[in-house]
Amino acid sequence: MRTILLTLEYRGTNYIGWQVQPNGLSVQEVVETALAELSGETLRIHSSGRTDAGVHARCMLAHFRTAGDLPLKAFRDGLNSLLPQDIAVREAREMPEGFHARYDARGKWYRYTLYRGQVRSPLHAETAWHLRGELSLPAMRQAAEILVGQHDFRAFRSSSCAAKTTNREIFSVEFVEEGDLLHIDFRGSGFLKNMIRMLVGTLIQVGQERRPLSDIPELLCGNPDLRSGPTAPAHGLCLMEVWLDADKF
Repeated sequence: MRTILLTLEYRGTNYIGWQVQPNGLSVQEVVETALAELSGETLRIHSSGRTDAGVHARCMLAHFRTAGDLPLKAFRDGLNSLLPQDIAVREAREMPEGFHARYDARGKWYRYTLYRGQVRSPLHAETAWHLRGELSLPAMRQAAEILVGQHDFRAFRSSSCAAKTTNREIFSVEFVEEGDLLHIDFRGSGFLKNMIRMLVGTLIQVGQERRPLSDIPELLCGNPDLRSGPTAPAHGLCLMEVWLDADKF
């Protein structure tokens, strides 16, 4: 059996998320359907994580095992000929026995994008949260610095999150200005369901001077009298990169 790793890019606007679900069309279902048509096998793909409805990805890693002998080029070009325009295979690689896209992932980079123009932008409508008004970037940077490191992020997860532990490590939070766009880049070992969107909502409150900086460490300490900020809209979030163990792969 061969293990094939796909690097997938997709716009999540038309999907209920990555994972197959009974209530709508998922990215996983579309890719598996195309794989079955290409290979003649019923193949299950295993991803490095999940994205929610409306969330995009530039680099979702997903692997599958196959008994077939199709060349790697077929798994890229052949699949792309069968996939819709909003999903593409960027790369196909053959991996060693025992590889798993989820368990061998060592870190992820997510980007949340804000559009700060006064007039709505049709070009950014599906990929950025249109947020009018001034933001204090110095205050947001101070709040972000508190988030870096290992913490209990239970205050920043959805009620449906099934993770066994809420401890996570954030490696860095960076702000990148690009004209009317403000990108907030989160790099970390892994993230809870809705964690980044709730962090963004909280950082926005700090930037709008609607929440004191002192709330951030209190939230990380589990203060029951405090709640995180609102969950930012899904369409502003994109999975940018997944890192594998460089010593193994």
